[in-house]
Amino acid sequence: MNDPKLTPQALWHCALGLLSRRDHSRLELSQKLRQRQFDVELIEQALDKLEQQQWLSDHRFAVVQVRQHIFKKHGPLRIRMELKRKGVNEAYIEQALAEEDPDWFELALVCYQSRFRNRDIPDIKEKAKRMRYLQSRGFNSDQIRYALEAEQD
Repeated sequence: MNDPKLTPQALWHCALGLLSRRDHSRLELSQKLRQRQFDVELIEQALDKLEQQQWLSDHRFAVVQVRQHIFKKHGPLRIRMELKRKGVNEAYIEQALAEEDPDWFELALVCYQSRFRNRDIPDIKEKAKRMRYLQSRGFNSDQIRYALEAEQD
């Protein structure tokens, strides 16, 4: 650690700079600081301090991410997968989803309607395409069925 750019103060300023732009999960912030060649032990100490001062919070990060994903019309399966990939604890994910508690069936329908203007499904191939689209957005089979059948009524 002879490099003056890799001091604990530089690490702290870098972490605060990243957090000032947007919330990060602990894992995300750790990875970004490691990419900048900071010492792993110093990173962990800084992250602990940031959590103590409530500048870093996986729960807050999860809540913000859930809201953003719902705004983008993503379903619960995709939201869970994305948050797990970013290192968020399962309990925080479930808590954030419960706090928002959208009607996933209606969100699947809105997502479907915004993507497919022509509501008629001419054949099984087109139906499969539409189902795959909703599946890729993170909706489960019941929610997908609801969206497709609501359009047929």
